[in-house]
Amino acid sequence: MKITICDDSIKDLLDTEKLLLKYKTQYPDKDFEVEKYTDPSRLFQRIAEGKLTDIYILDMLMPKRTGIDLGRQIRMSGSENIIIYITSSEDYALDAYEVRAVRYLLKPLDEVRLFEALDYALSYTMAKTGPTYMIRTKNGLLPRAYSKIEYIESAARKLELHLADGELLQSLFIRTSFEEEVRELTEHGNFLQIHKSFLVNLDYVKQLTADSVIMNSGAQLPVSRAKAPKVKREYLLFVSEKCR
Repeated sequence: MKITICDDSIKDLLDTEKLLLKYKTQYPDKDFEVEKYTDPSRLFQRIAEGKLTDIYILDMLMPKRTGIDLGRQIRMSGSENIIIYITSSEDYALDAYEVRAVRYLLKPLDEVRLFEALDYALSYTMAKTGPTYMIRTKNGLLPRAYSKIEYIESAARKLELHLADGELLQSLFIRTSFEEEVRELTEHGNFLQIHKSFLVNLDYVKQLTADSVIMNSGAQLPVSRAKAPKVKREYLLFVSEKCR
């Protein structure tokens, strides 16, 4: 699990990181990594590219890109990942609700309030992660949440698992067909096979064209002619269900 901090004040950013590490020491069962950004524009670009993390702790007031700008971009990606705002002013609390932030904390950060926010955020994220897909790699059998898989490609008798956060996992040689290897995903998740070599997570589809699918990451994947009618029908049904 990953937590991203973004604050243009290096001191405030390091203070937040210090509290996160203290929380991790007190609760060793809460396993997470921390990413840090002082440039909100750089983080904005990563989010726009579909490289998302599980929890965001964002300063509200920053130059060029505000915390609200970042929050809107996270929500535009279709992600329900956790957003926690930290700020020196109470004036923007209503703006935080616009992007469904779970907490709005004032600086200097209060340890008790931040730890409560982390308890909630980590519990929610763990529950939301849901079922996992097991991929057999040279490093052993690795689990990855269905919700984190953007798409899977079959190449040279191996599976390539492309994750929403940019991670790429490659399997050992597969012994059965691609369809058999990904059957659990097509039966139990928002996954659709668009080509003999590609399975996509509809949650990360940005655009459907006549002969391809464009993913949030920017990847453009082919849709086979034989599967095109079904892909179009299933995609439109998926979108209509989400809009209800």
